[in-house]
Amino acid sequence: MTEANGSSLTPGYFILSGIPGLEAAHVWVSLPFCFMYIIAVTGNCGLIYLIGHEEALHRPMYYFLAMLSLTDISGCNTFVPSMLCIFWFNLKEINFNACLVQMFFIHMLTGMESGVLMLMALDRYVAICYPLRYSTILTNTVITKVGLATFIRNVLIMIPFTFLIKRLPYCRGNLIHHTYCDHMSVAKLSCGNIKINAIYGLIAAILIGGFDMFCIFMSYTMIIRAVVNLSSADARHKAFSTCTSHICAIVITYVPAFFNFFTHRFGEHTVPHHIHILIANLYLLLPPTLNPIIYGVKTKQIQEGVIKLFLGRKTA
Repeated sequence: MTEANGSSLTPGYFILSGIPGLEAAHVWVSLPFCFMYIIAVTGNCGLIYLIGHEEALHRPMYYFLAMLSLTDISGCNTFVPSMLCIFWFNLKEINFNACLVQMFFIHMLTGMESGVLMLMALDRYVAICYPLRYSTILTNTVITKVGLATFIRNVLIMIPFTFLIKRLPYCRGNLIHHTYCDHMSVAKLSCGNIKINAIYGLIAAILIGGFDMFCIFMSYTMIIRAVVNLSSADARHKAFSTCTSHICAIVITYVPAFFNFFTHRFGEHTVPHHIHILIANLYLLLPPTLNPIIYGVKTKQIQEGVIKLFLGRKTA
């Protein structure tokens, strides 16, 4: 059954098609996604455990990193297991309300990822521009409050999406050409006016992504000014090196996000649909996969923590 029940304008369930045009290759396509998912969950769980276990990592920078890892794990688990069920077992049906729940958490956690990256930029700003006051400004209470405020912001902004979707009449079938429930992919099945959905989606992107990117830009502008004024070349290099991991995380998060955002709205007829769906999945899965690797390779304290942890186990 791929059409909605004619007696109701709200379908009991949707059908997720997977990746249109690549149905025959779903099993092969699933392998890299499954591999990335395992790395993402293992790496981020390992980071959270390491930060909680090692006292040397009980600092604001690593608390924010643990927050990012928790967001990444939660984000992966909202869509990858169901996507793999589509690829492996052809389980494509998803209950209408379950679809709304998945849609809410995917968009909320995507916004949370952006918010945590913004908080990490502010952390680097305080660390470099006010190093002597770093521990007094970013206390555990402050970190908890800003983290909670970022979470509440994303929840409040994303809640209207569910009501905007529920109000729509659905008479164009219940087949979603996607691997997960995306706001506009669901809205396009409606025969009602979805203009308000598109407008609110743009407003939400500006309120979250636009605000966060502005804060990140301003933080790094002041960081660069402070670092340039340092007299020692070694001090300048050391200051910049503390930001490289965060800059890499920003790039791998925002570049696919912008590509996905603009192709979804302006390149729908120029970008092949299966390419768009693949990018939409990579946009959600790539940052959780690469963030633990980037911070593990670029951050000396994490490397030392890993070595100490494993050496401790060997000598036990």
